[in-house]
Amino acid sequence: MTGSDWLAALGLLLVIEGILPFAAPAAWRDGFRRMQELRDGQLRFIGAASMLGGVFLLMLLN
Repeated sequence: MTGSDWLAALGLLLVIEGILPFAAPAAWRDGFRRMQELRDGQLRFIGAASMLGGVFLLMLLN
């Protein structure tokens, strides 16, 4: 992977991350508020599942 590939991936991540706050800010704010109420273990599980899903997708693409 080249540096431009990494920048393209980062740009795509930022676009995807910005869709919900742009399209539905109230829903995004409500979801963020509910995430703040989760325990540390629950957030870690969500983070780990997200990372594993991303790694799996990357492995499928290569």
